Amino acid sequence: MEVPTTVNLQLSKKVAEKEKLRIDKYLWAIRLFKTRSLASDACEKRKVKNEAGQVKPSKQVHIGDIYEVKTEAKRWRVQVTGLLDHRLAFSEAVKYYLDITPEEEVERIQYQAATFHTGKRLSKLGRPTKKQRRDLDGMGDSAAHLP
Repeated sequence: MEVPTTVNLQLSKKVAEKEKLRIDKYLWAIRLFKTRSLASDACEKRKVKNEAGQVKPSKQVHIGDIYEVKTEAKRWRVQVTGLLDHRLAFSEAVKYYLDITPEEEVERIQYQAATFHTGKRLSKLGRPTKKQRRDLDGMGDSAAHLP
């Protein structure tokens, strides 16, 4: 039987600490939120839920957990596939969760993106251009002088 040494205890302590991961830190690390404080605020405002209900920012994350996260752009449904405690590039961060968002939500987002107004003025709609305004003013003046 092996007697625990200080080195073994320190290693096991680091592994145990590594397995303890807060939900706000995890959501920030997988890039669902831009800052950790935004992730924490979302938890406090009941925008992060699991099967049991509302999730506090200090809740521990475990592999296999499923969370429903509501951000400004999308309502995510993610399953934890790995624990990530620091921020990585998006291409690496997506390996730590599985996006199981319902198809209806994805279609709704795509429809909104397709109908998004870009801000460009469509021709013949809205406010007239300077040239069109001059033409309109000219027409008004000539109509006033008619007998």
